[in-house]
Amino acid sequence: MELHLFRHGQTNWNAERRVQGQSESQLDELGQQQARELGERIASLAFDKIYCSSSQRTRETAALAFPGREDEITYLDSLREIFMGPWEGRLYDDIAAEEPENFQHFWHEPHRYAVAGAETFQQLQNRAMTAINQFAIQHAGQRIALVSHGALIKSALCHIEQRPLSELWAPPKMHNCAHSIVVFTSGKPPRIVQYADQAHSQA
Repeated sequence: MELHLFRHGQTNWNAERRVQGQSESQLDELGQQQARELGERIASLAFDKIYCSSSQRTRETAALAFPGREDEITYLDSLREIFMGPWEGRLYDDIAAEEPENFQHFWHEPHRYAVAGAETFQQLQNRAMTAINQFAIQHAGQRIALVSHGALIKSALCHIEQRPLSELWAPPKMHNCAHSIVVFTSGKPPRIVQYADQAHSQA
């Protein structure tokens, strides 16, 4: 399986630096442009199946990036962003001021991030890899698209690279509409061949 992972375009909450998680935001004008440009970049690729997070911002991204195929897309709750509980809808700057230790853990020590009522990064990674491993079984030999979120994609690539969760946010940055590619071959570890639009190879 050749798995193509796409992050959604910029949203109004991205621009405001507001925590999204599983709360609903929508693509802003730049995000819509990013999604259309993504569609132009990948227009020559034939995808056998498209999966998408059930969140509004990923649905909007997929509709613009895969014009004419919206009826074929499978939307899954398992591909939604990390659930951030009481942080959702709040500004990052306010959280940094009011909960400096938790904020430090989220961005700099993600393996220690634990907020009551929210998912941990380990739970997110487990959820992401359960879905991806199932796709690898179902779609052997096929090219699959997955439209999701920054932390979910980062957590999956971190697992595939066999990095500890403490290195979750290591570069490259997962920018809006970033395109990563992972190749799954039977009997071999999966290989990342493109990471957020950068050529990247993991032996």
